[in-house]
Amino acid sequence: MIPRTIVARQLTRSGLLRASSSYPSKASLTAARGLVNAKQSSWREATAAAAVQQNRGYSGSATAAQSEKETITKLLYNIGSRKEVEQYLRHFSSVESQKFAVIKVGGAVLTDELDTLASAITFLNRVGLYPIVLHGAGPQLNNLLEKAGVVPDYHDGIRITDEKTLEIARKVFMAENLKLVEALEKMGTRARPLPGGVFSAEYLDKDKYGFVGKITGVNKEVIEASIRAGALPILTSLAETPAGQILNVNADVAAGELARVLEPLKIVYLNEKNGLYNGDTGKKIDVINLDEEYADLLKQPWVKYGTKLKIKEIKELLDHLPRSSSVAIISAGHLHKELFTDSGAGTLIRRGFKLFHHNSLEQLDKDRLRRILEQEDPQVQSGQVSVSSYLHDLENTKKGFKAYGDEPYEVLAVVKNDDETGSGVPKLDKFIATKAAVLNNVTDNVWALLSKDYPSLTWIVDENDANKGWHFDKAEGSFTKNGKTLFWKGLNDVGTIEKVVSQFLDTQTKDAVNAATSGSGAFANGQRRSFSTGFNKSTSPFMGGRRMFSTSSSAQRDVKKIGLIGARGYTGQELIRLVNNHPSLEISFVSSRELEGKPLEGYTKSPITYVNLSADQVKEKTQSGEVDAWILALPNGVCKPFVDAVESVEEGKKMVLCDLSADFRFTDSWTYGLPEFNRANLPGATRISNPGCYATGSQLSIRPLLEHLGGTPSIFGVSGYSGAGTKPSPNNDVNHLKDNLVPYSLTNHIHEREVSHQLGREVNFMPHVAPFFQGITLTVNLPLNKTMTSGEVREIYEAAYENEKLVHVLKGVPLVKENAGKHFARIGGFGVHSTGKRVVVVATIDNLLKGAATQAVQNLNLSLGLGEYTGIPLD
Repeated sequence: MIPRTIVARQLTRSGLLRASSSYPSKASLTAARGLVNAKQSSWREATAAAAVQQNRGYSGSATAAQSEKETITKLLYNIGSRKEVEQYLRHFSSVESQKFAVIKVGGAVLTDELDTLASAITFLNRVGLYPIVLHGAGPQLNNLLEKAGVVPDYHDGIRITDEKTLEIARKVFMAENLKLVEALEKMGTRARPLPGGVFSAEYLDKDKYGFVGKITGVNKEVIEASIRAGALPILTSLAETPAGQILNVNADVAAGELARVLEPLKIVYLNEKNGLYNGDTGKKIDVINLDEEYADLLKQPWVKYGTKLKIKEIKELLDHLPRSSSVAIISAGHLHKELFTDSGAGTLIRRGFKLFHHNSLEQLDKDRLRRILEQEDPQVQSGQVSVSSYLHDLENTKKGFKAYGDEPYEVLAVVKNDDETGSGVPKLDKFIATKAAVLNNVTDNVWALLSKDYPSLTWIVDENDANKGWHFDKAEGSFTKNGKTLFWKGLNDVGTIEKVVSQFLDTQTKDAVNAATSGSGAFANGQRRSFSTGFNKSTSPFMGGRRMFSTSSSAQRDVKKIGLIGARGYTGQELIRLVNNHPSLEISFVSSRELEGKPLEGYTKSPITYVNLSADQVKEKTQSGEVDAWILALPNGVCKPFVDAVESVEEGKKMVLCDLSADFRFTDSWTYGLPEFNRANLPGATRISNPGCYATGSQLSIRPLLEHLGGTPSIFGVSGYSGAGTKPSPNNDVNHLKDNLVPYSLTNHIHEREVSHQLGREVNFMPHVAPFFQGITLTVNLPLNKTMTSGEVREIYEAAYENEKLVHVLKGVPLVKENAGKHFARIGGFGVHSTGKRVVVVATIDNLLKGAATQAVQNLNLSLGLGEYTGIPLD
């Protein structure tokens, strides 16, 4: 998932963000300074100050709105780090406005904390978020019923509602609804009262409960219209029958039904207690992971009556929502700390995942284990250690190990019982996690589990680790030397701490000596592996004006020689540019019949002249060891003589061949080079068939939904005319293409067969060529085997490509002109038919880059033991 400008989409909608001046108000800045000095979340005062200029009106520029939003965002930094606040803002802004949060407000909050509540909601709106607020009015209703001489009556926890009770309830709900709206408007936040018209219902049991409703439908359009107008929707839980009869519905129940329809990221229950409390200890419960804890929680003697009912209702609600949804029980004054920090403030309830702890490789899911190591472990990604060697190392650990994680392997922790210090203290060897796991606090759950088994522990972290603060929070002591920090916990004996620190210092000294003598860094010769959370991937210095993915220092010095055959074409030229900026690849030979004898332009590492290599010459240069890999950028059907020449002289170690044609894409003995789905087979591969451009984009568009397909996918593809190559033809004749869109090879196109072969099921492909030069757009129609929503489909794609550097998932439709010259594919659209059984996905890809040259470099990096994205611009 790529970082997005926070809530930029709201700025393009008229009225959603407003401002009164081109700079933050003086009152806003004064409030910010006051917050920082006080070091507390004084939301009411800060919001009131920020609203001073807001009350001048709703006109103003987007620049002014952005300026104010940035000021308000800075106020949030007081409750958490900049990183925490901004990652949650991006997370919340990644969904449609109505899917951010449903906030249920208890009636007592409206009476006792109205200003605090209005301030909290205003802060959310100032940073571009649109919570949907639904409130109750229980205490207020009881008060008026008492004055009217009506005795409240309940059955099964449900208020029995007669005509008099309903009459008073309608007045109370209207009054409380307007009171909250007025409080928000007073702070400059537009709000729309919606006391009715949202919920349709039928009688729950008229004879038993009277005018009490069971919700049968939710009118989303009323809510969405309010948000489109830039106003927060403020709802009550009153519902109506089809005949127009008003019915009373419990506010908690109404909030749950609303959440089922909208599927928000967050469901928030505001109460005055700031969470749920353990009845035995009296302490607030920070997190409840239902999949792991629900059964045991219900067995606790203090979980009864209303508490048990609430937990059961939340469990039923979350079971029917995406796993990313969660429920927070919190007070209004602590709402922001709950939403925007890792530590939170109230009680967070989520489905989570069951955790595991195993002490042998046989118990682990090897495929998932390999996936998280490849995608999240910096040591594996940089080539310092391979997955196979690490697993072999674990298997041969003298005193064994214990691995911890969650079911989908979003978090992996490994503790070695070999202490390596003589102190008897186990070592935390690895702790890596995906971004989603960090956002959902799965890391803390895994940490809590392993801490039960290992009350004492040591581990090492690079001092530049972006999550170093997390380690300090978990540790009881630390010591830093030579850019590494030693952490420990549970060491109460001074002698043990001395042994641990002494061993750490000895290791740092040895590493420094080895680095100086070998020139290959602290990890040369299998030296001690540093601990890393893996949450953050660092970038190397700028190269050629563009930011590159980092590589290890040893990899940068281990330069591989490349022979390029077929360099005259567009793809060959792109390959030359990529290799020119690659720290670990150099060109030895570049072959082209038409350009023989001419200097190679655009390559600055050394002077190179085009040659016209025959198969025999390729054989000679292979035999002499002058190249480490050959790239075959030739038309279909002409590369076999070169392959035969290489294979005729191979002895022992095989030469790496990367073929960009379609000649070996159907040959099982060659590795198909689509790293996003075949990464595990590419390290060490010597025969790589680079996928076609259309085929790459099509598979990226289809594979995440492969198990959900209910019919044959249809792919409408349009390519720029560079895809037709440099040989003159109608398909690259700009005069023929002008004001035109030319279909060709309407059935049995080579890419249609390629995609069908790789997916194991038939696809239909209709290619076209357009008058633009570079890029491809694919509109892919996918029949589904079950009903799905657009949000569910997008969530599947986001999960599939969350950790892929060269695939970006968008909410909207990607445009081909925005992807030309880029090294990554974009996927978006996700239009679902009204039946829910058909989705249309749109992908864009540069046919010369990720569709050819970039992917070839990606494959070569993996094959040659380099960092996968080395030399590939990721911006």
